[in-house]
Amino acid sequence: MKAFLLIAALFAFAAAPARADEKINCKSQDLNQMQLDQCAVQDFEKSDAKLNALYKTLISKYDAANGALLKDAQRKWLAFRDAECSYETNGTVGGTINPMMDTMCRTRMTDARVKELNTQLYCDEGDLSCNMTVK
Repeated sequence: MKAFLLIAALFAFAAAPARADEKINCKSQDLNQMQLDQCAVQDFEKSDAKLNALYKTLISKYDAANGALLKDAQRKWLAFRDAECSYETNGTVGGTINPMMDTMCRTRMTDARVKELNTQLYCDEGDLSCNMTVK
């Protein structure tokens, strides 16, 4: 009986979710869903930090009018991103995989936005698709 309780306790400990402050090896092949969610959040946070830094750099280069245009576009883009990811992941709503799928969508779209804004920051001379108006 004691052996059974010991085995049950070990199994419960092994199946327990990782603590939020625990470092997870996201390259590991045997992660539970909670750990996969945490890895997806870590990836999103990195992408979001890049986007925020790039946004601040870009907006600092613009005059007030162009800064306001970028601010409005970014606010609307964020709403679009979140709505698009809700749409794309609707099939998983209610499932344990949904938070990860939503976060992965937001990461993918945020990475794409970083590329778009980098194009604005590093425009080729004569590229009329870029807003080159600076302070």
